[in-house]
Amino acid sequence: MNREKRTQIFRLLRQANPEPRTELHYSTPFELLIAVVLSAQATDRGVNKATARLFPVANTPAAILALGEDGLKQHIKTIGLFNSKAANIIKLCAMLLEQHGGEVPRTREHLEALPGVGRKTANVVLNTAFGQPTMAVDTHIFRVANRTGLARGKTVRQVEDRLVRLTPREFLQDAHHWLILHGRYVCTARKPRCGACLIYDWCEYKEKTA
Repeated sequence: MNREKRTQIFRLLRQANPEPRTELHYSTPFELLIAVVLSAQATDRGVNKATARLFPVANTPAAILALGEDGLKQHIKTIGLFNSKAANIIKLCAMLLEQHGGEVPRTREHLEALPGVGRKTANVVLNTAFGQPTMAVDTHIFRVANRTGLARGKTVRQVEDRLVRLTPREFLQDAHHWLILHGRYVCTARKPRCGACLIYDWCEYKEKTA
């Protein structure tokens, strides 16, 4: 995969979706942070249903702390791993109040120090809430990057580093969203929908479907 192909792929993705957005519902950086923490091993649709119940009641660190762990569980119990997620979110909220004045930090170091926040979650928040050109590699992006040839790697971190390095700078801010959506709806895991793929001619996948 050369720079010309990468440029054409991202140009086509941008033409189809000039302003890509996360499918998680949120209105503040804190709401986004909580939604992303809840999204681990869960669907965005499931998270949105839970946060539609939670955020009208509590959408600040202080308000969630006031709910308490048991109270929080009642709002998110439809989500997988809700027990451990509730425990982490309570600790996260306490840390935000104690160390950051209740605000979501804008650095990777401080984000990753929060309970329940790993590199991928930090990348989503930095990119989506704060406009930083990060690449949050989930299963969709990992698959698309390897399958198309955009950035092959054996580990998530390898793919992340190569995408950040190899993606033309003009596309880097939105590349994360384009690749997730492409993997979710077109370049699907079991059988990619190559016949409906707008980057078909530039993709290097050798087993394209009809």
